Amino acid sequence: MLRFTLYDQNVKIFRALILGELERGQNQYQALCFLSRLNHNEIIPSESMARLRQKNPLAIRLAEERRGLEQLTMSTAVNLSRAGQLSSHVYNVCSEAREAIYTSQEDAKHWLDKGAEGSVFEILPQTADVPGLQPCRVTTDLWQPCLCVYSLRLEWYPCLLKFCRSRETTGKGAPYRCGIKSCSKGYQFTYYVPQKQLCLWDEET
Repeated sequence: MLRFTLYDQNVKIFRALILGELERGQNQYQALCFLSRLNHNEIIPSESMARLRQKNPLAIRLAEERRGLEQLTMSTAVNLSRAGQLSSHVYNVCSEAREAIYTSQEDAKHWLDKGAEGSVFEILPQTADVPGLQPCRVTTDLWQPCLCVYSLRLEWYPCLLKFCRSRETTGKGAPYRCGIKSCSKGYQFTYYVPQKQLCLWDEET
């Protein structure tokens, strides 16, 4: 199960609930949260969506534009109890992923520059810090630390406003907002886990 949330503090929250493999000693499900900065013009403002009326709201829609894969190295852990400095909603959305909330060093630096305290973040071990640290997909020992990869795709989200031209008698149509363009986009998150047991989906096939 994937949940994608946007908030006015320009924080994107991706929450994933992954069913566990009980026969391999996992819990019923595992929760992950990935936080990243919302870039300018990445998605249309919610107030713009509220003004536009949608025809056939119950219809299943396909994205008009399929965007490429964005690869993110989530090398920083986020302290849930202090994450309210980034967004007041992180605690509610990510409470089940208490020990598995990640962001990138670049985004952490951005929020630190904006006034967040250093106690919000913890730099995770990297390849240079842990000799022999490998991707989880090639690690055979379930209790060995490794670099996990989790991929997801947003199949539909409002990415741009559509503009049409009104038909005026002068022949010069004035542009006006007339709809929403939808996009699809993939994300690939790479992050450190203390044991492969927490990343069983990332295995060689």
